[in-house]
Amino acid sequence: MARQGRSGGYDCDVLVIGGGIVGLATAFAITRAAPGTRVTVLEKEPGPARHQTGRNSGVIHSGIYYRPGSLKAQYAVRGAAEMVKFCAEYGIAHAVTGKLIVATEREELPRLHALVQRGRENGIPVRELGAAQIAEYEPEVRGLAAIHVGTTGVCDFVGVARQLAEASGAEIRYGAEVEQVDRRAELGVAVRTTRGEVVRGRVLVNCAGLYCDEVARMTGDEPEVRIVPFRGEYYSLARPELVRGLVYPVPDPAFPFLGVHLTRGIDGDVHIGPNAVPALAREGYRWGVVRPREVGATVAWPGVWRMARRHWRYGAGELRRSVSKGAFGTAVRRLLPAVTEDDLVPAAAGVRAQAVLRDGTLVDDFLIREGPRAVHVLNAPSPAATASLPIGREVARRALEVLGEA
Repeated sequence: MARQGRSGGYDCDVLVIGGGIVGLATAFAITRAAPGTRVTVLEKEPGPARHQTGRNSGVIHSGIYYRPGSLKAQYAVRGAAEMVKFCAEYGIAHAVTGKLIVATEREELPRLHALVQRGRENGIPVRELGAAQIAEYEPEVRGLAAIHVGTTGVCDFVGVARQLAEASGAEIRYGAEVEQVDRRAELGVAVRTTRGEVVRGRVLVNCAGLYCDEVARMTGDEPEVRIVPFRGEYYSLARPELVRGLVYPVPDPAFPFLGVHLTRGIDGDVHIGPNAVPALAREGYRWGVVRPREVGATVAWPGVWRMARRHWRYGAGELRRSVSKGAFGTAVRRLLPAVTEDDLVPAAAGVRAQAVLRDGTLVDDFLIREGPRAVHVLNAPSPAATASLPIGREVARRALEVLGEA
Protein backbone atom coordinates (compact mmCIF):
# COMPACT_ATOMS: atom_id res chain seq x y z
CA MET A 1 0.00 0.00 0.00
CA ALA A 2 1.25 3.48 -0.80
CA ARG A 3 2.81 5.40 2.05
CA GLN A 4 1.84 8.86 3.24
CA GLY A 5 4.42 11.57 2.89
CA ARG A 6 5.63 13.11 6.12
CA SER A 7 4.69 16.62 5.04
CA GLY A 8 1.38 15.99 3.33
CA GLY A 9 -0.61 13.68 1.11
CA TYR A 10 -3.41 13.16 3.62
CA ASP A 11 -6.98 12.97 2.34
CA CYS A 12 -8.33 13.91 5.77
CA ASP A 13 -7.36 14.51 9.36
CA VAL A 14 -9.73 11.91 10.87
CA LEU A 15 -10.83 8.84 8.97
CA VAL A 16 -13.95 7.19 10.43
CA ILE A 17 -14.81 3.61 9.49
CA GLY A 18 -18.53 2.97 9.84
CA GLY A 19 -21.56 5.00 8.79
CA GLY A 20 -23.95 3.93 11.51
CA ILE A 21 -25.27 6.41 14.04
CA VAL A 22 -22.17 6.24 16.28
CA GLY A 23 -19.73 6.85 13.43
CA LEU A 24 -21.80 9.72 12.08
CA ALA A 25 -22.28 11.22 15.56
CA THR A 26 -18.50 11.10 15.96
CA ALA A 27 -17.97 12.93 12.66
CA PHE A 28 -20.60 15.48 13.72
CA ALA A 29 -18.93 16.00 17.11
CA ILE A 30 -15.44 16.41 15.62
CA THR A 31 -16.48 19.15 13.23
CA ARG A 32 -18.44 20.90 15.99
CA ALA A 33 -15.56 20.75 18.48
CA ALA A 34 -12.79 21.58 15.99
CA PRO A 35 -14.14 23.44 12.94
CA GLY A 36 -11.90 22.99 9.95
CA THR A 37 -10.92 19.44 10.86
CA ARG A 38 -11.24 17.33 7.73
CA VAL A 39 -13.29 14.17 8.37
CA THR A 40 -13.98 11.32 5.97
CA VAL A 41 -16.40 8.51 6.78
CA LEU A 42 -16.14 5.16 4.97
CA GLU A 43 -19.32 3.08 4.91
CA LYS A 44 -19.51 -0.20 3.01
CA GLU A 45 -23.25 0.02 2.37
CA PRO A 46 -24.87 2.31 -0.24
CA GLY A 47 -26.39 4.47 2.51
CA PRO A 48 -26.17 5.15 6.25
CA ALA A 49 -27.58 3.17 9.18
CA ARG A 50 -28.19 -0.13 7.37
CA HIS A 51 -27.38 -2.45 10.29
CA GLN A 52 -27.76 -1.95 14.07
CA THR A 53 -28.99 1.64 13.73
CA GLY A 54 -31.67 0.87 11.19
CA ARG A 55 -32.76 -2.52 12.49
CA ASN A 56 -33.68 -1.83 16.11
CA SER A 57 -36.97 -0.99 17.81
CA GLY A 58 -36.47 2.78 17.56
CA VAL A 59 -36.66 3.29 21.33
CA ILE A 60 -35.08 6.28 23.05
CA HIS A 61 -34.02 4.50 26.24
CA SER A 62 -34.27 6.26 29.59
CA GLY A 63 -31.15 4.68 31.14
CA ILE A 64 -33.00 2.96 33.97
CA TYR A 65 -31.41 -0.47 33.43
CA TYR A 66 -27.76 0.48 33.58
CA ARG A 67 -25.35 0.35 36.49
CA PRO A 68 -25.02 3.78 38.15
CA GLY A 69 -21.77 5.41 37.12
CA SER A 70 -21.37 3.25 34.00
CA LEU A 71 -20.96 4.84 30.58
CA LYS A 72 -24.29 3.32 29.55
CA ALA A 73 -26.07 4.98 32.46
CA GLN A 74 -24.42 8.35 32.00
CA TYR A 75 -24.70 8.46 28.23
CA ALA A 76 -28.22 7.03 27.99
CA VAL A 77 -29.70 9.50 30.48
CA ARG A 78 -27.89 12.42 28.87
CA GLY A 79 -28.37 11.07 25.37
CA ALA A 80 -32.12 10.56 25.70
CA ALA A 81 -32.67 14.23 26.50
CA GLU A 82 -30.27 15.31 23.76
CA MET A 83 -31.88 12.99 21.21
CA VAL A 84 -35.32 14.46 21.83
CA LYS A 85 -33.86 17.97 21.45
CA PHE A 86 -31.96 17.00 18.28
CA CYS A 87 -35.09 15.49 16.71
CA ALA A 88 -37.13 18.58 17.59
CA GLU A 89 -34.46 20.93 16.19
CA TYR A 90 -34.21 19.14 12.86
CA GLY A 91 -37.85 18.07 12.47
CA ILE A 92 -37.18 14.34 12.83
CA ALA A 93 -40.15 12.17 13.81
CA HIS A 94 -40.13 11.39 17.53
CA ALA A 95 -42.40 11.09 20.58
CA VAL A 96 -41.84 10.86 24.32
CA THR A 97 -44.31 8.14 25.20
CA GLY A 98 -43.11 6.73 28.51
CA LYS A 99 -43.03 2.99 29.10
CA LEU A 100 -44.14 0.31 31.52
CA ILE A 101 -41.85 -2.34 32.99
CA VAL A 102 -44.17 -5.08 34.20
CA ALA A 103 -43.62 -7.92 36.68
CA THR A 104 -45.79 -10.93 35.84
CA GLU A 105 -44.32 -13.39 38.37
CA ARG A 106 -43.85 -12.97 42.12
CA GLU A 107 -40.13 -13.74 41.89
CA GLU A 108 -39.72 -10.71 39.60
CA LEU A 109 -40.94 -8.24 42.23
CA PRO A 110 -37.56 -7.80 43.99
CA ARG A 111 -35.91 -7.14 40.60
CA LEU A 112 -38.62 -4.62 39.77
CA HIS A 113 -38.01 -2.82 43.06
CA ALA A 114 -34.27 -2.86 42.35
CA LEU A 115 -34.97 -1.12 39.04
CA VAL A 116 -36.86 1.59 40.91
CA GLN A 117 -33.82 2.18 43.08
CA ARG A 118 -31.47 2.10 40.10
CA GLY A 119 -33.64 4.56 38.22
CA ARG A 120 -33.57 6.97 41.14
CA GLU A 121 -29.78 6.61 41.45
CA ASN A 122 -29.52 7.47 37.76
CA GLY A 123 -31.74 10.52 38.20
CA ILE A 124 -34.72 9.06 36.33
CA PRO A 125 -38.26 9.76 37.59
CA VAL A 126 -40.27 6.56 38.00
CA ARG A 127 -43.78 5.86 39.23
CA GLU A 128 -44.56 2.57 40.99
CA LEU A 129 -47.86 0.94 40.02
CA GLY A 130 -50.00 -1.76 41.54
CA ALA A 131 -51.77 -4.35 39.41
CA ALA A 132 -54.94 -2.26 39.05
CA GLN A 133 -53.03 0.88 38.03
CA ILE A 134 -51.40 -0.78 35.02
CA ALA A 135 -54.67 -0.37 33.11
CA GLU A 136 -54.37 3.43 33.37
CA TYR A 137 -51.57 3.19 30.81
CA GLU A 138 -52.19 -0.15 29.06
CA PRO A 139 -55.73 -1.58 29.43
CA GLU A 140 -54.81 -4.92 27.80
CA VAL A 141 -51.62 -5.54 29.78
CA ARG A 142 -51.66 -7.71 32.90
CA GLY A 143 -49.15 -7.94 35.72
CA LEU A 144 -48.65 -8.04 39.48
CA ALA A 145 -46.92 -4.66 39.59
CA ALA A 146 -45.16 -2.25 37.26
CA ILE A 147 -43.18 0.93 37.05
CA HIS A 148 -43.80 3.77 34.64
CA VAL A 149 -40.75 5.54 33.19
CA GLY A 150 -41.84 8.83 31.69
CA THR A 151 -38.65 9.78 29.83
CA THR A 152 -38.66 6.84 27.39
CA GLY A 153 -39.65 7.60 23.80
CA VAL A 154 -39.34 6.55 20.17
CA CYS A 155 -37.81 8.17 17.12
CA ASP A 156 -36.59 7.64 13.59
CA PHE A 157 -32.93 6.77 14.18
CA VAL A 158 -32.26 6.39 10.45
CA GLY A 159 -33.48 9.95 10.01
CA VAL A 160 -31.17 11.02 12.83
CA ALA A 161 -28.22 9.30 11.14
CA ARG A 162 -28.95 11.01 7.82
CA GLN A 163 -29.15 14.39 9.54
CA LEU A 164 -25.88 13.81 11.40
CA ALA A 165 -24.20 12.93 8.09
CA GLU A 166 -25.50 16.09 6.44
CA ALA A 167 -24.84 18.44 9.36
CA SER A 168 -21.34 17.11 10.04
CA GLY A 169 -19.88 18.53 6.85
CA ALA A 170 -17.80 15.35 6.61
CA GLU A 171 -17.09 13.61 3.34
CA ILE A 172 -19.20 10.43 3.41
CA ARG A 173 -18.10 7.69 1.03
CA TYR A 174 -20.70 4.98 0.59
CA GLY A 175 -19.92 1.62 -1.00
CA ALA A 176 -16.46 1.87 0.55
CA GLU A 177 -15.78 -1.47 2.24
CA VAL A 178 -12.45 -1.61 4.07
CA GLU A 179 -10.10 -4.35 2.88
CA GLN A 180 -6.76 -3.37 4.43
CA VAL A 181 -5.42 -0.88 6.97
CA ASP A 182 -1.80 0.29 7.02
CA ARG A 183 -1.09 2.14 10.26
CA ARG A 184 2.31 3.79 10.77
CA ALA A 185 2.68 5.38 14.19
CA GLU A 186 4.99 8.06 12.82
CA LEU A 187 2.83 8.82 9.77
CA GLY A 188 -0.85 7.96 10.15
CA VAL A 189 -3.15 5.48 8.47
CA ALA A 190 -3.91 4.42 4.92
CA VAL A 191 -7.02 2.40 4.22
CA ARG A 192 -7.64 0.43 1.05
CA THR A 193 -11.21 -0.39 0.07
CA THR A 194 -12.42 -3.36 -1.94
CA ARG A 195 -12.81 -1.00 -4.91
CA GLY A 196 -9.08 -0.32 -4.83
CA GLU A 197 -9.33 3.20 -3.44
CA VAL A 198 -6.72 4.29 -0.88
CA VAL A 199 -7.74 6.90 1.69
CA ARG A 200 -5.09 8.44 3.94
CA GLY A 201 -5.69 10.07 7.30
CA ARG A 202 -3.77 11.22 10.33
CA VAL A 203 -6.03 9.37 12.80
CA LEU A 204 -8.35 6.37 12.40
CA VAL A 205 -11.65 6.05 14.27
CA ASN A 206 -13.14 2.54 14.22
CA CYS A 207 -16.94 2.60 14.50
CA ALA A 208 -17.43 -0.53 12.41
CA GLY A 209 -20.06 -2.10 14.69
CA LEU A 210 -20.43 -5.76 13.74
CA TYR A 211 -16.88 -5.73 12.36
CA CYS A 212 -15.16 -3.48 14.90
CA ASP A 213 -12.93 -6.23 16.31
CA GLU A 214 -11.79 -7.20 12.81
CA VAL A 215 -10.98 -3.59 11.92
CA ALA A 216 -9.00 -3.25 15.17
CA ARG A 217 -6.94 -6.30 14.24
CA MET A 218 -6.45 -4.98 10.69
CA THR A 219 -5.06 -1.83 12.28
CA GLY A 220 -2.63 -3.89 14.36
CA ASP A 221 -4.36 -3.54 17.74
CA GLU A 222 -5.55 -6.61 19.66
CA PRO A 223 -9.04 -5.71 20.94
CA GLU A 224 -9.07 -8.51 23.57
CA VAL A 225 -12.74 -9.09 22.78
CA ARG A 226 -14.58 -10.74 19.92
CA ILE A 227 -17.88 -9.66 18.48
CA VAL A 228 -20.47 -12.42 18.74
CA PRO A 229 -23.53 -11.63 16.61
CA PHE A 230 -26.93 -12.21 18.22
CA ARG A 231 -29.95 -12.00 15.97
CA GLY A 232 -33.01 -10.30 17.39
CA GLU A 233 -36.19 -11.51 15.72
CA TYR A 234 -39.34 -9.39 15.67
CA TYR A 235 -43.01 -9.76 14.89
CA SER A 236 -45.47 -6.99 14.06
CA LEU A 237 -48.78 -6.95 15.91
CA ALA A 238 -51.72 -7.38 13.54
CA ARG A 239 -53.96 -5.62 16.08
CA PRO A 240 -51.83 -2.61 17.09
CA GLU A 241 -54.75 -1.15 19.03
CA LEU A 242 -53.96 -3.64 21.81
CA VAL A 243 -50.89 -1.60 22.82
CA ARG A 244 -50.79 2.14 23.45
CA GLY A 245 -47.07 2.65 24.00
CA LEU A 246 -44.07 0.65 25.22
CA VAL A 247 -44.30 -2.40 27.50
CA TYR A 248 -41.29 -4.33 28.80
CA PRO A 249 -40.83 -7.36 31.04
CA VAL A 250 -38.51 -7.25 34.04
CA PRO A 251 -35.09 -8.11 32.56
CA ASP A 252 -32.72 -10.75 33.88
CA PRO A 253 -29.74 -8.79 35.28
CA ALA A 254 -27.34 -11.56 34.17
CA PHE A 255 -27.85 -10.60 30.52
CA PRO A 256 -27.57 -7.38 28.50
CA PHE A 257 -30.81 -8.27 26.66
CA LEU A 258 -34.12 -6.77 27.76
CA GLY A 259 -36.45 -9.64 26.87
CA VAL A 260 -39.41 -9.75 24.48
CA HIS A 261 -41.18 -6.40 24.67
CA LEU A 262 -43.94 -4.42 22.92
CA THR A 263 -43.03 -1.22 21.12
CA ARG A 264 -45.38 1.17 19.34
CA GLY A 265 -43.03 2.82 16.89
CA ILE A 266 -43.09 6.30 15.46
CA ASP A 267 -45.02 4.90 12.46
CA GLY A 268 -47.81 3.58 14.69
CA ASP A 269 -46.96 -0.07 14.12
CA VAL A 270 -46.38 -2.27 17.18
CA HIS A 271 -43.32 -4.50 17.10
CA ILE A 272 -42.89 -7.44 19.43
CA GLY A 273 -39.41 -8.71 20.27
CA PRO A 274 -36.62 -9.20 20.02
CA ASN A 275 -35.39 -12.53 21.23
CA ALA A 276 -31.62 -13.13 21.15
CA VAL A 277 -30.20 -16.11 19.25
CA PRO A 278 -26.67 -16.65 17.93
CA ALA A 279 -26.45 -15.63 14.28
CA LEU A 280 -24.48 -17.71 11.79
CA ALA A 281 -23.05 -14.59 10.16
CA ARG A 282 -22.34 -11.08 11.35
CA GLU A 283 -25.13 -9.96 9.05
CA GLY A 284 -27.16 -13.11 9.68
CA TYR A 285 -30.63 -11.65 9.60
CA ARG A 286 -32.13 -15.07 8.79
CA TRP A 287 -31.26 -18.65 9.75
CA GLY A 288 -30.43 -19.30 6.10
CA VAL A 289 -27.60 -16.76 6.06
CA VAL A 290 -24.44 -18.70 6.94
CA ARG A 291 -20.88 -17.47 6.44
CA PRO A 292 -18.52 -20.30 7.38
CA ARG A 293 -15.46 -18.07 7.82
CA GLU A 294 -17.33 -15.87 10.31
CA VAL A 295 -18.78 -18.87 12.15
CA GLY A 296 -15.28 -20.36 12.35
CA ALA A 297 -13.84 -17.14 13.75
CA THR A 298 -16.62 -16.99 16.36
CA VAL A 299 -16.26 -20.57 17.60
CA ALA A 300 -12.45 -20.23 17.68
CA TRP A 301 -12.78 -17.61 20.45
CA PRO A 302 -12.55 -19.38 23.84
CA GLY A 303 -15.01 -16.97 25.36
CA VAL A 304 -17.81 -18.26 23.15
CA TRP A 305 -17.62 -21.76 24.64
CA ARG A 306 -17.34 -20.43 28.18
CA MET A 307 -20.34 -18.17 27.57
CA ALA A 308 -22.32 -21.12 26.15
CA ARG A 309 -21.55 -23.35 29.15
CA ARG A 310 -22.57 -20.60 31.53
CA HIS A 311 -25.80 -19.57 29.84
CA TRP A 312 -27.02 -22.60 27.90
CA ARG A 313 -30.40 -22.75 29.66
CA TYR A 314 -31.16 -19.13 28.76
CA GLY A 315 -29.97 -19.75 25.21
CA ALA A 316 -32.13 -22.84 24.83
CA GLY A 317 -35.21 -20.80 25.69
CA GLU A 318 -34.29 -18.14 23.14
CA LEU A 319 -33.73 -20.76 20.45
CA ARG A 320 -37.09 -22.36 21.22
CA ARG A 321 -38.84 -19.00 20.74
CA SER A 322 -36.94 -18.55 17.49
CA VAL A 323 -38.10 -21.80 15.89
CA SER A 324 -41.58 -21.91 17.45
CA LYS A 325 -44.11 -19.15 16.89
CA GLY A 326 -46.23 -20.77 19.57
CA ALA A 327 -43.43 -20.47 22.14
CA PHE A 328 -42.89 -16.83 21.15
CA GLY A 329 -46.62 -16.19 21.53
CA THR A 330 -46.58 -17.77 24.99
CA ALA A 331 -43.84 -15.35 26.07
CA VAL A 332 -45.85 -12.39 24.74
CA ARG A 333 -49.06 -13.49 26.49
CA ARG A 334 -47.35 -13.14 29.85
CA LEU A 335 -47.70 -9.40 29.26
CA LEU A 336 -50.54 -9.23 26.75
CA PRO A 337 -53.00 -12.11 27.29
CA ALA A 338 -55.21 -11.15 24.34
CA VAL A 339 -52.51 -11.93 21.77
CA THR A 340 -53.04 -14.95 19.51
CA GLU A 341 -50.58 -16.57 17.11
CA ASP A 342 -52.54 -15.04 14.22
CA ASP A 343 -51.71 -11.60 15.64
CA LEU A 344 -47.98 -12.21 15.13
CA VAL A 345 -46.75 -11.17 11.67
CA PRO A 346 -43.03 -11.79 10.94
CA ALA A 347 -41.00 -8.58 10.66
CA ALA A 348 -37.40 -7.68 9.79
CA ALA A 349 -34.75 -8.92 12.22
CA GLY A 350 -31.72 -7.12 13.61
CA VAL A 351 -28.29 -8.32 14.74
CA ARG A 352 -26.64 -7.11 17.94
CA ALA A 353 -22.86 -6.77 17.93
CA GLN A 354 -22.09 -8.14 21.40
CA ALA A 355 -18.49 -8.08 22.60
CA VAL A 356 -17.42 -11.16 24.56
CA LEU A 357 -14.26 -11.40 26.66
CA ARG A 358 -11.91 -14.38 26.57
CA ASP A 359 -13.36 -15.67 29.87
CA GLY A 360 -16.89 -15.75 28.42
CA THR A 361 -18.13 -12.54 30.04
CA LEU A 362 -20.51 -10.50 27.91
CA VAL A 363 -19.18 -6.93 27.97
CA ASP A 364 -21.88 -4.98 29.75
CA ASP A 365 -20.75 -1.39 29.19
CA PHE A 366 -19.73 0.66 26.20
CA LEU A 367 -16.08 -0.08 25.44
CA ILE A 368 -13.76 2.45 23.78
CA ARG A 369 -10.02 1.79 23.47
CA GLU A 370 -7.11 3.58 21.88
CA GLY A 371 -4.02 2.53 19.98
CA PRO A 372 -1.35 4.48 18.13
CA ARG A 373 -3.15 6.87 15.75
CA ALA A 374 -6.44 5.05 16.41
CA VAL A 375 -9.58 5.03 18.55
CA HIS A 376 -11.69 1.86 18.55
CA VAL A 377 -15.35 1.64 19.62
CA LEU A 378 -15.48 -2.06 20.57
CA ASN A 379 -18.84 -2.46 22.28
CA ALA A 380 -21.72 -0.16 21.40
CA PRO A 381 -24.96 -2.14 21.14
CA SER A 382 -28.24 -0.87 22.63
CA PRO A 383 -28.62 1.80 23.98
CA ALA A 384 -25.94 3.20 21.65
CA ALA A 385 -28.48 4.81 19.31
CA THR A 386 -30.03 6.66 22.26
CA ALA A 387 -26.58 7.57 23.59
CA SER A 388 -25.01 8.31 20.21
CA LEU A 389 -24.56 12.06 20.72
CA PRO A 390 -22.56 11.80 23.98
CA ILE A 391 -20.72 8.71 22.69
CA GLY A 392 -19.79 10.68 19.59
CA ARG A 393 -18.44 13.54 21.70
CA GLU A 394 -16.32 11.18 23.80
CA VAL A 395 -14.89 9.42 20.75
CA ALA A 396 -14.30 12.80 19.11
CA ARG A 397 -12.49 14.08 22.20
CA ARG A 398 -10.15 11.10 22.15
CA ALA A 399 -9.60 11.34 18.39
CA LEU A 400 -8.76 15.04 18.61
CA GLU A 401 -6.33 14.36 21.45
CA VAL A 402 -4.59 11.76 19.32
CA LEU A 403 -4.63 14.20 16.39
CA GLY A 404 -3.05 16.88 18.55
CA GLU A 405 -0.23 14.52 19.47
CA ALA A 406 0.36 13.47 15.85
